[in-house]
Amino acid sequence: MNALSEKSLKFAVRIFKLAKHLDSKKEFIISNQILRSGTSIGANISEALYAESKLDYIHKYSIAQKECSETLYWLMILNETKILSTEEFTSINDDCIELMKLLVKTLKTLKSKKNNT
Repeated sequence: MNALSEKSLKFAVRIFKLAKHLDSKKEFIISNQILRSGTSIGANISEALYAESKLDYIHKYSIAQKECSETLYWLMILNETKILSTEEFTSINDDCIELMKLLVKTLKTLKSKKNNT
């Protein structure tokens, strides 16, 4: 398991715990949305390991990046509505931003390698 896979797994566990917390506050809709997007990041990275081609591999990572972006959106809503405290938001948002940066860097590398072959 590479560093990105490990970070996305740990992040998915945090998202799962956040969704349970949101459910306890009866915030079921946003809980479901953030659970789906936040756990999908790692699922797509994991799927990429068994990609059928280099293009499929890149595509899986691109989907992970989109899911990460969606998760950032839901986190912003949770922050703006004060459903999360500033500390809770900052901690999980920072993790999500770190994942996004890693995904962007990985995709740039993958695409440049693809273009050089």
